Amino acid sequence: MSTSRSFAPWQLACILALGLVLGLVLAITITPRVALAQEPRIADITIEGSAVPQRLVGYGLVVGLDGTGDRSMQTREGGMTVQSVVNLLKRFDLEVPMEILRTANVAAVLVTAEVSPYLRPGGRFVTHVAALGDARSLRGGVLWVTPLVLGPNGPAYATAQGALVIDEPSNTTAGSTRVRWSPRASAPVNHAVVPDGGVLENDLPKPSTALATKLFLREPDFTTAQRISSAINAALGEGKAKVEDPGSIALELTGTTDEKAEAFGKLRELRVRPLVRSAIYLDARSGLVVAGGEATVGAAAVRHGRIGLTIAGAAGAAAAANAAAPRDTANAAATANAGSADVPLRLPVGTSVLEVTAALRAVDAQPQEVAAILLALRQVGALPVEVIIR
Repeated sequence: MSTSRSFAPWQLACILALGLVLGLVLAITITPRVALAQEPRIADITIEGSAVPQRLVGYGLVVGLDGTGDRSMQTREGGMTVQSVVNLLKRFDLEVPMEILRTANVAAVLVTAEVSPYLRPGGRFVTHVAALGDARSLRGGVLWVTPLVLGPNGPAYATAQGALVIDEPSNTTAGSTRVRWSPRASAPVNHAVVPDGGVLENDLPKPSTALATKLFLREPDFTTAQRISSAINAALGEGKAKVEDPGSIALELTGTTDEKAEAFGKLRELRVRPLVRSAIYLDARSGLVVAGGEATVGAAAVRHGRIGLTIAGAAGAAAAANAAAPRDTANAAATANAGSADVPLRLPVGTSVLEVTAALRAVDAQPQEVAAILLALRQVGALPVEVIIR
């Protein structure tokens, strides 16, 4: 036995009205939050005029390698790495003749870092390590205590040490999903990072002013600078901010030091909507691609080495092309794995940049090849946005 309930017209009208009210309330509540999330703080897109980072550099040794250190150390002449090891041992009152020192577990490296001028002694920061000699790999190494200076013959302001962390693409194994480009051959790993490996031990030179009188945009743009200036003037009063150029905003903060600090802290928390830059960012080492704005590809034909890319056909044919894409991409990938010198790719006009890079990735194109193809598309006018390779 089933029962059904019928509603009077006035009841249906009330239910519909209640639904519309609830929908309106949700829209009013959620929309400002979404808009707020898209508007970063001024502090996130600018740098204080007196807070320009200081760059530190040092020469050090990576120890604990498994026979992949500087190969020049195995020669009779030794080299700078051998001399560095000899000097290091002398600090511990150990005299070892250079000519008998034979070890491949050490590599000479350069250590670099960026530090805020406001960082105080005891503060930690990230350091980057790069091989200086002919070491085959820094994997598994530990950076020996390395003094860091601002310039040649200058005093040491910090030291760096710690285990190296290496960021490298992992090889694709059976049953796994490839999320990055896999190397064709085992390339030398000659760079690494030591997270929180640097420690500031002495105060850095103080900035010229105690409180910033300028804001520098991280990405100079006149429209964004104007929006920042307008937001500051609306919150603190007219004349507090003035655009000097697309990358600089002058501040006119008055009052006592505490009042200036309070005003400066308030303006840093203001939110603005920066201009979305139509550009493509590509990391030539890892293959990461980020496309901003409307980035689609026009008609063009590019050949780079074994890869031949053709962008042709009406934009309306994209659906048919996409329907055949899995089979064509699989065939192209099989051809690439077979070692053929010709890998043809055909995509319709209007294909997005991310879809182009995905097709190139399917045929095992390396990040350097993708960068060269995108730059070629830009040069012939098929890609109307800027390509930035980092």
